[in-house]
Amino acid sequence: MSTPNVEAVKLDELNCWRIRHGQAELLVAQQGAHILSYQLAGEPPLIWLNDEAVFKTGKSIRAGVPVCWPWFGNLSRNPQSVQAMRVSQEPPTAHGLVRAMDWELGGIETEGESLKVEFVLPYPEGGLPGWPHQVDLKLSIRLDEQLHISLTSENKGTEHVTISQALHSYFAVSDVRHVHVEGLDGLSYIETLDDWKTVTQTGDLHFTGETDRIYLNTPPKLSIVDPHWERRIELTSSGSRSAVIWNPWIDRAAAFSDMADDGWQRMLCIETANVMGDVVTLAPGASHSLGVSIGSKPL
Repeated sequence: MSTPNVEAVKLDELNCWRIRHGQAELLVAQQGAHILSYQLAGEPPLIWLNDEAVFKTGKSIRAGVPVCWPWFGNLSRNPQSVQAMRVSQEPPTAHGLVRAMDWELGGIETEGESLKVEFVLPYPEGGLPGWPHQVDLKLSIRLDEQLHISLTSENKGTEHVTISQALHSYFAVSDVRHVHVEGLDGLSYIETLDDWKTVTQTGDLHFTGETDRIYLNTPPKLSIVDPHWERRIELTSSGSRSAVIWNPWIDRAAAFSDMADDGWQRMLCIETANVMGDVVTLAPGASHSLGVSIGSKPL
């Protein structure tokens, strides 16, 4: 195994690190501890770096693996226990509070054949804006034959705290219209585009239009099958029983200033999550890790 190569780079306004280890190359921004891209030598990327992404201080990045925490999506769509954690009259941002904050690089070290990179969120006095709870947050990234991501929340306070969260992963695909997702057959999902009705999945998931679904009681393993690139992306989750699958399709993508009009064709989000009935309540002193391991195999 080669010695890891770590290079500090700047993407417009954001400080980033390009990390090479073995066959893997990883690009991570300090803002949001945000994985921007990941690929193996000689292969197409596994994590999608949006060509039109905007790298500005304080602006969330539409690419890679955003960290959504301490709530996911629209706060008002979260269970009341999650909503109750916030005390503010200001309109809440989507996907929580930490995507646009600068994290600290806790360390980069080799462990046998693998490389471990750790980020911690510096905690402001009194908690995050409108969210006055003492929960330490750490993002660990490990590189070996796969990419392993783990988000650990530890309640340092004296009260119970309830969170929803997601690793909002954008996967690179040849063309979303020609891929499908295995592992969902028979699962219930919430169809957010049809009045949040609960529906049962039949067979594999294929894509023919805008998709925004919350799958419930998901198994640990899901796969994206991409015949054109002759590969299967395998996702193995831990600490999660829910997943969000999203693609904006034509009209939504056209409305985004930070995505090419045809960018939707090259990405598919499968978000390893703790949402809806799968939210996490941390007792004082308790911790929880939400994780996903990402690898690929030839078809």
